[in-house]
Amino acid sequence: ALGSVLNHVSLHQTIIGLEAEKQMEMAGEYPDIVIGCFGGGSNFSGISFPFLRHVIKGDKKTRFIAAEPASCPKLTRGTFKYDFGDEAGFTPLIPMYTLGHNFSPANIHAGGLRYHGAGSIVSQLKKDNFIEAIDIPQLETFEAGVLFAQTEGIIPAPESTHAIASAIREAKMAKEEGIQKVILFNLSGHGLVDMSAYDQYLAGDLKNYEISTLEIEKYLQD
Repeated sequence: ALGSVLNHVSLHQTIIGLEAEKQMEMAGEYPDIVIGCFGGGSNFSGISFPFLRHVIKGDKKTRFIAAEPASCPKLTRGTFKYDFGDEAGFTPLIPMYTLGHNFSPANIHAGGLRYHGAGSIVSQLKKDNFIEAIDIPQLETFEAGVLFAQTEGIIPAPESTHAIASAIREAKMAKEEGIQKVILFNLSGHGLVDMSAYDQYLAGDLKNYEISTLEIEKYLQD
């Protein structure tokens, strides 16, 4: 799928962030941290860009965290370069953080995040230090998903659990520091079609995947 890496797709998704901004206003709050899971960028862009404009203008100091899989760490371990948006090399070259367009990701259950590159707007924002990125192991994301289901009554999609896991990390750090923070994350989908993945997790059949530096270098050279 190519959509997420294209700028007009990311910008179209910002309706979500605009709605979130209004909801926060109704609640009388403003986020200290905004988090979205990250594949190619549209999910993260959708929730973060409307808030990010205030940081760029100097009005706010919100942090933005893109949560990606440890098995597909284009923002945290990739290289900023011109690359193709598709494996076949049919698209124009795009400036992006990439693991190489021939990158073959591990078969994790967060299929929507198994993408080699990041959209050019998000990539530039990361390069200019407007946003942060973290990579999260698969087992931690499912642990977060189960906790969220138990406490909120919603079974999240495997992709969304990356944002949840990141939010939990930030909440724990704030608690340890004795600081109160408003954390906004995008629950981008339900996991009702991913129950078999949760079955595998609860049975202990899932494992973490992490790509080596040598593998990344190989894909970037191809």
